[in-house]
Amino acid sequence: MFHCMEPEAEEVLSPEPQRRSICSNCDRPTRVCLCHALPFPPIQTATRILIVQHPHEARHKLSTTPILNKSLLRASSVTTRRLRRGLSPILDRSPPALYLFPSSASSTTPALHISAVHPSADLVLIAFDATWQHAREMVRASEDFLSEFATRVCLDVDESVGGGSIYDSELILRKEPFAGCVSTMEAVARALRVLEPNGPEIEEKLVGVLREMVRLQAGFLKPVKPRPKLLKKKTEGKEKKERVLFKVS
Repeated sequence: MFHCMEPEAEEVLSPEPQRRSICSNCDRPTRVCLCHALPFPPIQTATRILIVQHPHEARHKLSTTPILNKSLLRASSVTTRRLRRGLSPILDRSPPALYLFPSSASSTTPALHISAVHPSADLVLIAFDATWQHAREMVRASEDFLSEFATRVCLDVDESVGGGSIYDSELILRKEPFAGCVSTMEAVARALRVLEPNGPEIEEKLVGVLREMVRLQAGFLKPVKPRPKLLKKKTEGKEKKERVLFKVS
């Protein structure tokens, strides 16, 4: 007796999720590629720039640190929670340096306004890429090392303003309406305006890149209403830890 065997059903495979196409030059998704806005060649500066990036910030897709590194010839970054000898060859030489961080009532090291600085040869500008809470921790942990050769300086900012970063800003790119934040790239641009002979031109170019980044990214952001719970936490003095890049001045 013969039995008719039904053909086995073909295995149904779910389609693989499509991966976003990434630009090999600016390392951003191709739909928000910034190559057309990046200065070419990268901007030459007398000042060397070192971005100290908190590990949490390194994971943020909208971080401006990679774009800053591509825009400035003498910019580099290191990911760490604490600066110490042996971590950065640039700082191991104990060069004349400035680190950007505003003073507060609890600060043991007062900050000099950057406009009072007289730039010297081989100057290194250090900026911390982190939320307020993390930046305070990083500066506190790094100050013993930095005090050997670096001066603490500040921009025109107000630490009492809430938000996710440590400077005030003219640009918008954020998910929640909390004040008091700016990109690391814009903070560096403002500092270089003072430190470099052609500072205003450098600032204009860097902020131009940021504006284009904001313009491209804004088309993919959905408006989000502030959450009452987070607003309550803010009034109680607790810091919001979500990433917030820019704020309206």
